[in-house]
Amino acid sequence: MKHWLAAGLIGTAIFVFATTAPDAQQAAPRAAGAQAAPARPYVPPKTPWGDPDLQGGWTNVNENGIPLQRPDALTGKSVDELDDSELAEIVKARNEAAVAGAAAIGGRDTGAGPTHWYEHYGAKNSRAWMLTDPADGRIPPLTPAAQARVGRGGRGRGFGDGRADSWLDRSFYDRCITRSFPGSMMPAIYGNAYDITQAPGLVAIRYEMIHETRIIRLDDSPRTGLRNHMGDARGHWEGNTLVVETTNFDPRTVYQNGSPKLVMVERYRPVAANKIEWSVTMNDPDTWTKPWTFGMTLTADPEQPLFEYACHEGNYAMRNILSAARAEEAKK
Repeated sequence: MKHWLAAGLIGTAIFVFATTAPDAQQAAPRAAGAQAAPARPYVPPKTPWGDPDLQGGWTNVNENGIPLQRPDALTGKSVDELDDSELAEIVKARNEAAVAGAAAIGGRDTGAGPTHWYEHYGAKNSRAWMLTDPADGRIPPLTPAAQARVGRGGRGRGFGDGRADSWLDRSFYDRCITRSFPGSMMPAIYGNAYDITQAPGLVAIRYEMIHETRIIRLDDSPRTGLRNHMGDARGHWEGNTLVVETTNFDPRTVYQNGSPKLVMVERYRPVAANKIEWSVTMNDPDTWTKPWTFGMTLTADPEQPLFEYACHEGNYAMRNILSAARAEEAKK
């Protein structure tokens, strides 16, 4: 009864207000239609020395299955033009394809094993494709110099590709040496965890896959000139965004068959307490006709430790690859 009386009194008050204050009644719709104030951008906590604090465990597991370039089926669309329902349908199809292809992960005979062994099932993708610039979502054409490098030996081939006359015919990834960069950043069927640790003047990022660590110096110190599997990185802060420029890649492991001139510029932009928007721009005038950029979302995962990556410990993968190739040749 009290609730009914209160409602009646409120209704009477509104009616009296409406009949005695027409100007206020006309103003009400304008107030209701006014735009809400924009949400304030996320401001991350600070380290004791004053840098934005990005430390902790992160993962790209929900980015599994996102193609680097725009799929042909989505030609003519931009990432921003896809609404949530369209993206949901795309992600559903990707996850169904991942489950359907599970048996191929471990080879024809062994299969993949139970799905809980792997991390690429049920991914909640943040986007339809990764490449954001150029606007067509495609990697720019190769330069003539880059086309001449395609197929040239010395870097090792991809898994299952070409001959296996020697361990030198296998890629550095096959040989558990390195995934290089940004290969170590990209989602795979497992090993998608990172750890970011900061100190005054330094940021260290450890990658679970092959357990590589990048040391990013936050200064303008001269580069050594030595070429590394993951390049030589220098970083600085632009507001709350960590900007990292990396050069001096080892020619044998440089990304996408790039040249020694490759310069990669990354941005780590915290957008929520559990989200970092990561992007990287490739600038290599000896490889692509213009720079290009792609990115993905990193999600906080403090409960995910970096497991040991004992790639070749106790197994015979390289020996078996080579012996199988020789056995196949003997049949011919």
